[in-house]
Amino acid sequence: MKTKYAIALSMLAGMMAGAVVVQSLHAQANAQAKPPVYMIALNEVTDADRYGKEYVPPAQASVKAHGGLYVAAGPGTTLEGDLPKGPVVIIRWDSLEALKAWKDSPDFAAIYDIGKKYAKFNIVAVSGVTP
Repeated sequence: MKTKYAIALSMLAGMMAGAVVVQSLHAQANAQAKPPVYMIALNEVTDADRYGKEYVPPAQASVKAHGGLYVAAGPGTTLEGDLPKGPVVIIRWDSLEALKAWKDSPDFAAIYDIGKKYAKFNIVAVSGVTP
């Protein structure tokens, strides 16, 4: 009978220790997780046709190749204030460093030079929040 109690007690202690370890690992993972960074671009387009044909496709490919994720893109609806007339683009990045690495990359620099011919870019980065 004592053996059964010893086995049961050992199993219970093992489960409790396992639960503590799992909780600890979960807490560490949450503490290390950083919220994403969102890039918001309010682009004032001067030549929509050439902007759409010459700039947008390679810019989208570059963003995706560097790990960016398009969250929204298109004409915005102004609710208040005076915003540039043109598309609004929101891109999610894992970090501000990842966004800057893309923006400073040689492949995007060439694409950006094309885009500046047809649009004025107003870009801001903002940190996401964790729920």
